Amino acid sequence: MGKGFFTKLLMGVALLAAVATVKAQEEDDMHPLRTHSIYMPYIDQDLQNRWFDFGGDTIINTNTHIRLTQDMPSQTGYLWSRLPITSSNFQIEFEFKVEGEGEGIFGDGFAVWLTKERAEMGPVFGNKDNFEGLGIFFDTYANSRQAHSFPFVMAMMGDGRTSYNAAQDGITNSIGKCEADFRSKLVPTKGRIAYYRESAVLTLKLQTKAWDEWDDCFTLTDIKLPQIAYLGFTAVTGEVHDNHDIISVTTNTLTKGVFTAKKNNNTPPPQKKSNVMWYLKLLAACGVFAALVMAFKMSSKGNNDMKRF
Repeated sequence: MGKGFFTKLLMGVALLAAVATVKAQEEDDMHPLRTHSIYMPYIDQDLQNRWFDFGGDTIINTNTHIRLTQDMPSQTGYLWSRLPITSSNFQIEFEFKVEGEGEGIFGDGFAVWLTKERAEMGPVFGNKDNFEGLGIFFDTYANSRQAHSFPFVMAMMGDGRTSYNAAQDGITNSIGKCEADFRSKLVPTKGRIAYYRESAVLTLKLQTKAWDEWDDCFTLTDIKLPQIAYLGFTAVTGEVHDNHDIISVTTNTLTKGVFTAKKNNNTPPPQKKSNVMWYLKLLAACGVFAALVMAFKMSSKGNNDMKRF
């Protein structure tokens, strides 16, 4: 066997070791949370979902989406988890679609909730007012003149007593916001929420421009979600309207690292590596070294055999 064979062998072993290490790191970072994830066909043979409730004007299309509201006036719909999220650190990635036949005027929008209450319909994007927990509003209609453009995304932390200021589009309630053109896009539109309870940090990223291109919307610090927090999606239409669809929800627990962020600084620092990852990297390096020694011995044996002839 020539040197080229052993070189290819070493490269193959190193590649496999690297892939195994990355795979192990990904599995160590995130673990699926089935109780807070939902995908098509969304419902079982009894026309229910084991982990989620839906109601109001919500319609399930088992092949494409959960439609919270149709492109019709005066609709309200919801999708709520039946169980609270009990993980300290978690990530929620959701694909959604907002579109309609209206040109230039449409609304009103949808919201994502992490609140103590669940499935109580009301005036705040289809949910109750005076809620306790976090609401993230994907607002497509301006109720008053604002300095920013619409569609617009903003977050509000409810204490159970403070009302959402609908007349001012919630600007007085805002603790985080960004402009985001998420309506009627050709690319799948997605949101990704990550929460770290120990650090009291929550981030929101959006995919609206291209596949796997994520833009920072906001980073919230000193955020303490309720110990019992249900995951919900709601939408509402009035005189203006849109289709508000949820395509999928994928929730994972985060088991590695602690996110820390300074106020007014949206750039996260590097996460600390766990001891497990160092062990895995050490094993991968040992595997490469063992392959190198084996190749050297085989090469030496081949050269000795050639000398005999």
